[in-house]
Amino acid sequence: VNDLGGSLAGEGGSHSAADVVVDEIKAAGGEAVAEYSSVSTPEGGQAIVQKAIDDYGRVDIVINNAGILRDKSFTKMEISDIEAVLDVHLRGALYVTQPAFRQMREQAYGRIVMTSSASGVLGNFGQTNYGAAKMGMVGMVNVLKHEGAKYNIMVNAIAPIAKTRMTLELLGPMADKFDPSAVAPVVAYLASEDCTMSGEIWSVGGGSVSRFFIGLTDGYFKHPDNEGVLSIEDVAEHVDEIRAEDGYLVPRSNQDEFTKLGPKLFD
Repeated sequence: VNDLGGSLAGEGGSHSAADVVVDEIKAAGGEAVAEYSSVSTPEGGQAIVQKAIDDYGRVDIVINNAGILRDKSFTKMEISDIEAVLDVHLRGALYVTQPAFRQMREQAYGRIVMTSSASGVLGNFGQTNYGAAKMGMVGMVNVLKHEGAKYNIMVNAIAPIAKTRMTLELLGPMADKFDPSAVAPVVAYLASEDCTMSGEIWSVGGGSVSRFFIGLTDGYFKHPDNEGVLSIEDVAEHVDEIRAEDGYLVPRSNQDEFTKLGPKLFD
């Protein structure tokens, strides 16, 4: 269990946050050890993974859940607010996942769960830094699902709605409807041997589990050889066709996108 134990803004630190969780796990009959490094440096990420290897001999599961908030409207956001949030959410996920991924490749097994957010997938006012970081984690999922496939490493993400220190103010009077206990079973499944899918982004909270996905519309096509080069006027005239959601494809890779376009280009 890693937790630097800082404030919601990422300031300070305390061992108590990780220690409390370790005690809860032990009280429930499990085993756990605490680790207090910062995920925001490569050295911290390596130390976290090494602690697991030293104590348990391997790394089977990584759950990237570290987070802070520095919410401000974009024009008022300081560079330090951007860097701090990217350091913890996105760089932290990279720095912890990379050494863990190397270990998982060697043992030909691993499960990685990223804690993303609808603030990245859909957007939320005042969270440009947070949304960018959380969508960056989705990018990691989309790439690592390919790199991990032949090593039995499954990489997925959740976009949770849950009552935590970070969300109490946002959820307000609805907070009690979103107990974290409704998120934990989903994470447990995605981190289990039973999970054989990769590249998923699941919305989770309040008893609901749904799937976010990226869809590619059928769109508009103008053959460059037979009909001429696409023009600004073509785009303007076919906006509705470009945006129409009927007949969309859910691509799993760049190849899928090309497979859609190829027959039109080379027919």
